[in-house]
Amino acid sequence: MRGHASFCAAAVAVAAAAGLKLNLPARSQPASRSKRSGPEYDRCPESIDVQDPWIIRALERPEPTTVDDCVYLVVRKGERATVESMAVEEEGLRVFQSVKIKIGEAKNIPPYPGPNRMRDCYCTVNLDQEEVFRTKIIEKSLCPFYGEDFYCEIPRSFRHLSFYIFDRDVFRRDSSIGKVAVKKEDLQKYHGKDTWFQLQPVSADSEVQGKVHLELRLSEVITDSGVINHKLATRVLECQGLPIVNGQCDPYAAVSLLGPSRSEAKKTRVKRKTNNPQFDEVFYFEVTRPLSYTKRQFDVEEEDVDKLALRVDLWNASNLKFGDEFLGGVRVPLRVLGQAGVHDAWYFLQPRENGGKSVKVEELGSLRLNIVYTEDHVFPSEHYTPLRDLLLQSANVAVSTDDQAAALLAHTSSRLLAGELATVCRLRVDSAHLCVQPVSASPAHTLGEVCREKQEAAIPLVRLFLHYGKIVPFISTIAHAEVNRTQDPNTIFRGNSLTSKCIDETMKLAGMHYLQVTLKPIVDEICTDHKSCEIDPVKLKESENLETNRENLRQYVDRIFNVITTSGVRCPTVMCDIFFSLRESAATRFQVDQDVRYTAVSSFIFLRFFAPAILSPNLFHLRPHHPDPATSRTLTLISKTIQTLGSLAKSKSANFKESYMAAFYDYFNEQKYSDAVKNFLDLISTSGKWDQRSIETPIMLKEGFMIKRAQGRNRFGIKNFKKRWFRLTNHEFTYHKTKGESALCSIPIENILAVERLEEESFKMKNMFQVIQPERALYIQANNCVEARDWIDILTKVSQCNRKRLSTYHPSAYLNGHWLCCKLSADTASGCTPCTGGLPANIQLDVDGDRETERIYSLFSTYMTKLIKMQEACGSKSVYDGPEQEEYSSFVIDDPQETYKTLKLIVSAVQTLEQQHTKYKRDKFKKTKIGSQEHPIGDKSFQCYIRQQSESSTYSI
Repeated sequence: MRGHASFCAAAVAVAAAAGLKLNLPARSQPASRSKRSGPEYDRCPESIDVQDPWIIRALERPEPTTVDDCVYLVVRKGERATVESMAVEEEGLRVFQSVKIKIGEAKNIPPYPGPNRMRDCYCTVNLDQEEVFRTKIIEKSLCPFYGEDFYCEIPRSFRHLSFYIFDRDVFRRDSSIGKVAVKKEDLQKYHGKDTWFQLQPVSADSEVQGKVHLELRLSEVITDSGVINHKLATRVLECQGLPIVNGQCDPYAAVSLLGPSRSEAKKTRVKRKTNNPQFDEVFYFEVTRPLSYTKRQFDVEEEDVDKLALRVDLWNASNLKFGDEFLGGVRVPLRVLGQAGVHDAWYFLQPRENGGKSVKVEELGSLRLNIVYTEDHVFPSEHYTPLRDLLLQSANVAVSTDDQAAALLAHTSSRLLAGELATVCRLRVDSAHLCVQPVSASPAHTLGEVCREKQEAAIPLVRLFLHYGKIVPFISTIAHAEVNRTQDPNTIFRGNSLTSKCIDETMKLAGMHYLQVTLKPIVDEICTDHKSCEIDPVKLKESENLETNRENLRQYVDRIFNVITTSGVRCPTVMCDIFFSLRESAATRFQVDQDVRYTAVSSFIFLRFFAPAILSPNLFHLRPHHPDPATSRTLTLISKTIQTLGSLAKSKSANFKESYMAAFYDYFNEQKYSDAVKNFLDLISTSGKWDQRSIETPIMLKEGFMIKRAQGRNRFGIKNFKKRWFRLTNHEFTYHKTKGESALCSIPIENILAVERLEEESFKMKNMFQVIQPERALYIQANNCVEARDWIDILTKVSQCNRKRLSTYHPSAYLNGHWLCCKLSADTASGCTPCTGGLPANIQLDVDGDRETERIYSLFSTYMTKLIKMQEACGSKSVYDGPEQEEYSSFVIDDPQETYKTLKLIVSAVQTLEQQHTKYKRDKFKKTKIGSQEHPIGDKSFQCYIRQQSESSTYSI
């Protein structure tokens, strides 16, 4: 580190160049580093104006004719660039929970007690006791490898994220081998880390979930003889979220008063077919012996009360010979009554003590998992205005040459003429540049510089720019900067840069349906037929023929190559626009190389899109599970060949390390394959021609088993519940008796008027929703809460543009001649509840802009030390022209003054949001009542949260 005086001079020089005032403390009074304020930087201003004077509205501006006039970019109609009031509204806060899990493998599973000793194991993912995902079955293995990924938005509160290993049994119920249960408050310990977890024994006494509402009151009771007794009145009001055992839940509560010499037990009535029972029953227990008649004040012998406790156990009334199943319990010591003698609270149900069998943990094996749990607290939109506007300016940093500017202008103007832009904004330009700052000084690029992994920054950035319609100019900007830094055209876009990661993420979001319609039919066939395609003589089995396998593989490669190269008309418009920009930037930078305009595009569409989707179809939603080893080998060979065909390399056979692959590739050393690739790349890198809505091929969006209630199409038909196979395409929603059979009922998408949840009280069933049609509603029960949410979301989105969509609906069913919700008798009566808010029709680009801005804020807050270090690097780079210091060498800084200015704005915006979060947490702490329905007693995750907030201090930036 340079001397203090020199460094202060550097900082002052940078600040002056950026037009900022910087007051530095004397060397003898340095500020504390732990408080995020170094001696070389003053505090950021409390408020900033994020409006740059060179951004103005051009709502009625005629089309520009020259580059020096202006460049039009996409902005949303009605967006404002002013800083709004930052007052926190707690009722407006939204909390999102999500989890991404990689289920790796299990090892050392105990052998089956029989001659075979092998097991057929699968793994389930559970929110508490509700199964939300199941892997495929790995047969005949004690060390099963799963290799499956699972992601879901969590629609409810939970206490444990659990994983169960089961052994399939053909003749009896599958047996559980062991489990991993991670408490919600412990999930951050394992965030993003590959971790081996020891399997724990599974005991019915420990498998609990739900909560119970109790009211206790200690009172005096005068008997007929005038004796005063003190009795405890225990009121069991209700329970919520009890587990469903073997498909049913008929709960009752057993209430006991426990003490040194007593154990009285009483029971409530059984509530049938509900996991949210309303008991509201009162039980009386004698607590103490009668006291002196002369004492008028209330009095209890303390030693007696301290030794007494109330026990409430919840049971499922079962008809099985094994007896009733334990659902959970609570133990309440009577000392909680205090001086008032009254206690009213919610409790989380707990496992029964000493309920499990004594099993050595190491005997059950272990499971490798990678868990990423996120929880986003999203404020109302106006709170994110400063940071959001700052980030969106990154898309306004245009390219730096006149030729490229003209190309971008022509491209954007064509999009304007096509009617795709609602509102535009105007940028000031000078004679040689379209902006006043380099790409490396933009806020989005800065986020990529400070994050540990580029992928961390790319995911929220892409989703934010997609939401606001600025993804094409943003990626064009950062891609052009990367091309200009590339020296060898053969290495263009080959690194894991921010540009590469952003384009990858964009293709995943915008191109998922494109993959479905292009690759899914042939991938399904490969996974179903199990044709042998092994061409390595070393791995060839005795019963296999090498030439037959080569022919099988060649046919598969030919078919996949043909469907890809003839799919250009279906490539999403946003991807075509990005490829057009990449092509033009590469051709301008490397004018001598005639193939670079193709390799710049093929490095993404083949190398990072089609080839990975073929290799791992489960990661791209082409298959539900990871393929078996033989099929996975076939897909690997196909992926390698397709990747090489798309690369347009000069010597393609040399790309293979394996001699058998080089020999196989000789089949494709024909000019027609290169010509097909170039024609395909030409087609998809020409912007703005295709409309996905014109695609006539049905695209399968979602399918699976669910339970439906008969719709009553026959007047005298029985309206019972049946399990059916449901299938949704972009054309229709159908259900079948089983998978593969003809449809029993087909509902055209245009006939879906609304898709909403159905209240549980309608049929005493959870996870139900309704698909409302012109004549009737179809009532459906999903397998779990996550699946119900997924079906509702995708059905709503695919039918969002229907002209006759309803604005109101009935949240309950029509039964016994009236609607259960509003009691109206006419089955055609208008709904009594507003439908849920409108959602965009484009399924893959349904993005919450505020949530993504919150995630970006969290990243900036996490990497605040690197932001400060980057500020120091700006000072060092601005003053000293010698060799770059090693500690600053990781940052790309082209203009220290502009970068420093951007950093100051970022820090100020992050500080403002930090204050909002701190105020929310402080207010939440003040208002929260432990024992309320929202935070029952026993909520360890909330207690952990409160403890963390009391120990943490606010950043002083």
